[in-house]
Amino acid sequence: MTIDQARWQNRLDELAAKHGIPGAQLGILSGDELVTLATGVLHAGTGQPAATDSVWQIGSISKVWTATVIMQLVDEGRLTLGTPVAEILPEFTLRDPETTAAVTVWHLLTHTSGIDGDLFTDTGRGDDALEKYVGLLADSAQNHPIGATWSYCNAGYSVLGRIIEVVTGTTWDQAMKDKLFTPLGLTHTTTLPEEAMVFGHAMGHVKGGDDPVVAPVWGLPRAVGPAGLITSTVGEVLAFARMHLLGGVAADGARVLSAESAAAMSSYQTDCPEKRLLGDSWGLGWFRCDWHGHRAYGHDGNTIGQAAFLRVLPEAGVAVALTTNGGNTHDLYVDLYEEIFAELTGIHMPEPFEPPAEPVTTDLNPYAGTYERGSVRMDVFDEDGKPTLRTTLTGPLAELEEDPIQTYEMTPVEPGLYAVRPDGMESWMPVTFYSLPTGEDYVHFGARATPKRLG
Repeated sequence: MTIDQARWQNRLDELAAKHGIPGAQLGILSGDELVTLATGVLHAGTGQPAATDSVWQIGSISKVWTATVIMQLVDEGRLTLGTPVAEILPEFTLRDPETTAAVTVWHLLTHTSGIDGDLFTDTGRGDDALEKYVGLLADSAQNHPIGATWSYCNAGYSVLGRIIEVVTGTTWDQAMKDKLFTPLGLTHTTTLPEEAMVFGHAMGHVKGGDDPVVAPVWGLPRAVGPAGLITSTVGEVLAFARMHLLGGVAADGARVLSAESAAAMSSYQTDCPEKRLLGDSWGLGWFRCDWHGHRAYGHDGNTIGQAAFLRVLPEAGVAVALTTNGGNTHDLYVDLYEEIFAELTGIHMPEPFEPPAEPVTTDLNPYAGTYERGSVRMDVFDEDGKPTLRTTLTGPLAELEEDPIQTYEMTPVEPGLYAVRPDGMESWMPVTFYSLPTGEDYVHFGARATPKRLG
C-alpha cells in the first residue's frame, strides 16, 4: 500500500498538538517506499522549525547499533557471545570475583548481567571516558544475581562499547562510523554533540504543552554513548532498520552483518518478567513484541527531554521511527503507531495496558516496603487507603532531573500487578511484584528490577 504522505503529515501535526509535543519527526518505511515528516519546533525558545533533515537524540535505540557492531565482531571471529567480559577487559571488576568471571558478552546484550544499570557518572569528554567508566563498576552494587532475572542495564552497554574499543583499537565513536555509519551511507548520524550541532538539532524539553520548558542540558555524559548518545534523522534510523529487515544487507547491496547474526538479534534470547511496557522477551539488542500473534521488534530511547521510538514488523516489511523533544511522547507514539501499522499492514498493536473497568481489590501487605538499587529507592505503602508508590532518584541521575521524587497512586489490576499513570499522561504503566526462584522479592517498574530491602 502506498504511503499517504499528506494524511500522515496531518495526523502528526494534530496528534503532536494534542499531546503537547514541541517538535517531532516521523519516518515510515514500507518495502522500498520511505516517507519522512516533521512538525513543530526544535527549540521552544528560538522557534526554529523542525525539518526532515534535523537531527534528534535517538537515546537507547543506540543500544541496537552498539549490539550490531558487537555482532559484526562475532562474525569476524574476534569474540563470541559466550566470551567472558574479563577476558577482553582485564580492568572489568565487580564486587564479587565469581560474578566478575562469569559475566559474558551475552549477559550484557540481553540485560541479564545484574550490573546496576543506571550509573551515569561523568568520566569526562576524553577518548578514555569509557575506560574510566568501566573502572567505576567495582564500586557498583549487583542488582540481581547473574542470569536470575532481566533488568534494563545502561551500564552493560557502556561496557560493550569499551569492548568494541579494545577489540577494534579505536574509540567507540570512530568504530560506529567505520563499521555502521559509512557502510550504510549515513551523513547525518553522529555520536558527539559537536558533530550533531553542525545540523539543525533538537533541544529537549522537560515540560511540553502550551508553556514548554527547555531542558537544562543538551545531552548525557560521553561514557553513556554506547547506551544512548547517537543523534540521527528518522530517515537514517530507518536505513539502519532496513538493513536488519534485509538480513544484514545495506541499500546498495553491501553486506554489513551476516544473515545469521541479523536473525539472532531479533530472535528469542530471554524472557522479560514484565511483558506489557516494552516487549515480552529480549533478543540481542532488540526487544520483541507479540502483536496479536504477529512478531514485531524494536527499541525506545529517552534522554533529557527527548524520546524516540522504533518498531519493525518484518513479515510486512514495515518499520516506523519517531523522534520527539518533550511533552507526552508515549501517548503520541501509541496513537500514531496503532493507526500507521493498522492501515499499512492490517495488523493491530496490543491494546494499551490499563486497569480493569470494574475496580478490583488486592492485598498490598505482601508487597509493602522499601525496594532499592544503586540509583533509586522505591517505597510502597498505603496512604489513606490507597496503594502508593514513591520513587526517589539518587546519585548523578537525580541531578539531571527537575523533580527526582515522584509519587503515584497504584490502581490494582490483579495480585502482584498494579497500574500507575504519570501526571498529564493518558498511558498507564505497570508495576509488577514478583519473586526470584531463590525467594528474593522484587518490584519491576520502568523496565528495571529493584530488590526489596531486607528488614
